[in-house]
Order: sequence, then C-alpha cells, then structure tokens
Amino acid sequence: MPDSTVDRQFLGSIPEMYERYLVPLIFEPYGADLAERVRGRRLDRVLELAAGTGAVTRHLARCLPAACELVATDLQQPMLDQAASVAMSRPVQWRQADAMQLPFPDASFDAVLCQFGVMFFPDKRAAFAEARRVLRPGGVFLFNVWDAIEHNEFADTVTQALAHVFPADPPLFLARTPHGSHDTDALTVDLARAGFARAPEVETVTARSRAPSPNIPAVAYCQGTPLRNEIEARGEGRLVMATDAAMQAIARRFGRGPVDGKIQAHVFTVRNG
Repeated sequence: MPDSTVDRQFLGSIPEMYERYLVPLIFEPYGADLAERVRGRRLDRVLELAAGTGAVTRHLARCLPAACELVATDLQQPMLDQAASVAMSRPVQWRQADAMQLPFPDASFDAVLCQFGVMFFPDKRAAFAEARRVLRPGGVFLFNVWDAIEHNEFADTVTQALAHVFPADPPLFLARTPHGSHDTDALTVDLARAGFARAPEVETVTARSRAPSPNIPAVAYCQGTPLRNEIEARGEGRLVMATDAAMQAIARRFGRGPVDGKIQAHVFTVRNG
C-alpha cells in the first residue's frame, strides 16, 4: 500500500483541476445539502474543516446569518489558495490547520462542518475529539463521507479501467481513501470514543453526477485528485494514457454524449452534549 501521505497531497495543478472538474461533478449537491442543514440555526461562529477549494464554504457564505463569523480551514495551503481566489458573498477567514490539532480555544464555535474530509484524517478519533473540544455545549458537528465505491458509478468505473491499464499494480486511491470510510458503525464508535455522548443521526443521501461528456469525469478523477500521484508514479506519459482509458470506460458504460451516474454518501449530524 502506498504511503498514506501521498493520498493527502493536493499539489501542482490538482487544486485547480479539482475545482474546475470535480467540484461541479460530485461535490456541489452535497455541499448544498450540508449547508442547508445549518440554515435557520442560531449561529455566531462556524468552523469548516478540510474546506478544500471552498465548495461548502460558498454555500455557507450564502445561507448563514449575516453576523455569523465563518472560518474555513484545510491542511493543504494550495487548496486554500485556490478557494480564496474565488469571490465569496461575505468575508471568510481562511486558515491552514490540521483537523487533529486545531488552533482554536475550547468551546469557540456553534457548529463544525466537514465535507468529505474525514476519510483523509489519519486518526479520525483524534479529529472528532478536536471537533467536540472546539464546539460549544449544544453545538452541532456535521460531516459526510462517501459510501462504498460500488455505489458511486463514475469512481467505480475509473478504478476498474485503471486496473486493466496497470494489472500488476492497480492504482486504488479512490477505493482506499475517498470511498474507504463508509462503515457508519465504525464512525459512530469513533465519535463516542471521541467524547460525543449522543448517538449521531445518519442519513444516506443519493444524488446524480452529470457531465456533458465522458471526458469530464475521467479528467476529474485522474487529474483532479491524488489518484494523479499514483498514476504518474507508474511512469512518464502514463497520466494521458490512464485518463484516456478511464474516458473510454465511462463512454462504454454511460454513452459518448452527456453522462449521468449515481453518487451516494452518508451524512452525520451529532450534537455536543
């Protein structure tokens, strides 16, 4: 198995490709969903973990009360730089931070949100404990995780296509990390051991991932995620070849015109006390 740090490296052109292709492809519907879950709550200060390029941040900026302070963090400064380059409807405090060692005082936020970042935390229990620590009593922690890869059709198709391209050593980033934390029971245990006394509410949310051509999801996954690191490690010129193989596989399964695939995730809501 590759060094787990490789799975968390969003370097070079990955942040820009991630924002251009992956955000509209799979993150937008879940970003809107997560932000809507805090709409109407009495909130003075909100923290976002693993904000990436700001997919949820933009939704939060539109739906939170005008006086609410919004702080968005990510471990990867290049992702925050990409996020900050996009105009927001309100001021946002962008801050580089490790979710497992948050640089904030105890009980300093009314809500903590994290979209598809939990899967990248090396120690989920530590990150959950930090989220609980910075939450005020009665505050809410919301996060989502992708379901198993077979419930996410484009990601599954790309992974299978690359297994044919590299049969001796298939790149398994998508199955291993983004889709590797779908066990809701295990996450519930981690939340309890992190100090959350209440059981979480867990909802499975299914949506559709649409693109004007098979090339878009192929580029999104192969070039806009750390899967790119795995592909490029297998030799010069392999990225173009792998992206083309992924595109052809998507075209065979979904057609050569506009494509439409299932995506599915679990959404957790847990109160602090």
